[in-house]
Amino acid sequence: MTHLVTFAKEVDEDKVTPGVLGFIVFAAMALAVWALMKSMSRHMNRVDFTQVPDPKAEQADPAEQPEPEAADAETSGQGKQKQG
Repeated sequence: MTHLVTFAKEVDEDKVTPGVLGFIVFAAMALAVWALMKSMSRHMNRVDFTQVPDPKAEQADPAEQPEPEAADAETSGQGKQKQG
C-alpha cells in the first residue's frame, strides 16, 4: 500500500488530464460519427444516379433547333472574322 502512496506523490499536481469523463465523451463522439457514416453509406447506396431524359426535349420540333454545325462554329470563334 505504501508503494501506491509514493507513486501518487510522483505525479505532477499542476498537470491537467482529461480523465475518465474525457474518454467517455470522446468514445461517445467516435461512436456517433461511426453510426452517421454507416447511415450515410446505406442511404448513398439507395440513390439511383441514372438520369431520366427530358420528355419535352424529345417532343420539340427538329426544324426549330439550330443546326449543330452552325452552333459549334459560332461558339468556337471560327464563324465570321472581323477585317480591320
